[in-house]
Amino acid sequence: MSTTVSPVYEWNALPWRTLEQDVYKLQKRIFRASQRGETKTVHRLQRLLMKSWAGRCLAVRKVTQDNRGKKTAGVDGVKRLTLPQRLQLAHDLAVTTKAHPVRRVWIPKPGTREKRGLGIPTIRNRAEQTLVRLALEPEWEAHFEPNSYGFRPGRSCHDAIEAIFHDICRKPKYVLDADIAACFDRLDQRALVRKLHPFPALGRVIRGWLKAGVWDGVDFKPTVTGVQQGSPLSPLLANVALHGLETDVQAAFPSRYTRNGQVHRHWKPTVVKYADDFVVLHEDRAVIEQVEQLIAEWLSGIGLELKAEKTRMCHTLAPHDGIEVGFDFLGFEVRQYRVGYHRSGRLHQGFKTIIKPSKAAQKRHIKETGQIVHRYRTAPQAALIAALNPVIRGWSRYYATVISSEVFSTMETRLHGQLRRWSRRRHPNKSARWIARRYWHTEGQRHWVFGCKGAGRLRRHGETPIKRHVKVRSEASLYDGNLLYWATRLGRHPELPSSRAALLKRQQGRCAHCGLLFATMDDVMENDHCVPRAHNGTNAPHNRQLLHGHCHDEKTAREQSLAK
Repeated sequence: MSTTVSPVYEWNALPWRTLEQDVYKLQKRIFRASQRGETKTVHRLQRLLMKSWAGRCLAVRKVTQDNRGKKTAGVDGVKRLTLPQRLQLAHDLAVTTKAHPVRRVWIPKPGTREKRGLGIPTIRNRAEQTLVRLALEPEWEAHFEPNSYGFRPGRSCHDAIEAIFHDICRKPKYVLDADIAACFDRLDQRALVRKLHPFPALGRVIRGWLKAGVWDGVDFKPTVTGVQQGSPLSPLLANVALHGLETDVQAAFPSRYTRNGQVHRHWKPTVVKYADDFVVLHEDRAVIEQVEQLIAEWLSGIGLELKAEKTRMCHTLAPHDGIEVGFDFLGFEVRQYRVGYHRSGRLHQGFKTIIKPSKAAQKRHIKETGQIVHRYRTAPQAALIAALNPVIRGWSRYYATVISSEVFSTMETRLHGQLRRWSRRRHPNKSARWIARRYWHTEGQRHWVFGCKGAGRLRRHGETPIKRHVKVRSEASLYDGNLLYWATRLGRHPELPSSRAALLKRQQGRCAHCGLLFATMDDVMENDHCVPRAHNGTNAPHNRQLLHGHCHDEKTAREQSLAK
């Protein structure tokens, strides 16, 4: 593959389809070489990718067009780049330049009063880190453990929940529900770079990024430990740092054991990890207690420790030392219930596994809808409906893979009470019957439909169908070349809106502009009108198509230039 500088192009006229294919071919070669254990080949291909024109262009496009935080400025104050500036950045991009300090931004943690600090690098450093991630991610995807699901392409929270369900659905187990204290802030940088084991030049660059320092307002703070959240490379580095936890925990226990003269199998505990949150499952309490000590020792080797107030042991079916049955993980409540009765009235030993939205997640959702209703207390009904529908749709789709029907009904009841108070506040001198006729109407068998003519109606939580999620294959990777598998999974992803799923099916999983497959939810997908609304295009489904975010930008720019 040629690594020479591209001829002079306009940014939107670059051959993006060819560039993406070139980068993906290199990533597949890195993945396969890493599987074979050929370290020298991996490093050679990584250097080739980071110097290639295709890799540099894609890195700049991801930072300046695809990333949701693309308009966030670093310490240099630069928020956006013009098209010529993007082209110039791609021309000059290299991973050998000096690292700039990051700008600290504080955002609230959901459900708590605490705040999480994000480190925002400059646009140039973000592009450099994205380029390095393009090269490093295929190497580590060949080695990551099967039950690691956080910040990995093609894997999600729902895969982690399904892994837990598959492990406990046949036998109740003890659970170590653990959380790592300040994982991103306390991580040992030297241990991380040793584990990453890049080629020397790349290792020096990564160490420079890790030690670049932070500007928090007017105060500068050196970064001796930790990885800055908010940078493109930090999720991958965190996964690399925690890689090996599952393997080392299972290696400490035999695959067989003898009890009462009988040989039993599958004595190894199950570890399910999502970023810095994880659970350990096993049928023996003594094993869970031993695992907690092993994990504490393992984490100390990379400068981390368990968070005592968020680490506990419980059981999925029976009470344990006064602790409630079950546990919460990724916003889901996981527990088991005894079922079945004998003729004598005694309870059978049967059980069923119930996973549903956690009580904390329900409270957060009710609080969020209440805040929206309060914010729109003087706005028209149509504006309130437009603000509530995306929140209801997103929350319902996230929990539509588990047993959520009763919870959805409860959420509808609570929201109805909020809307009743909203309507009474607007008309304190009107009767309840008058208010009901004004804001609610009947549709078919339903008599309390919150809506108005011309603005549609409020979406119900229960409209979202409950459908079990299929867990990703443990050995599958986005870089193994089987894009058809990933495109098929994307069409059935629980968080993909039904309108986009229908467009994906009609377009056979491909972007209508560039023709490349949509592979994961990380791909920015945007609805586009085939015939623009300005040219009397309708909003009907046949006039809609699904495009990559950057393809949508390119199409819009071309239409505007033709209009001139």
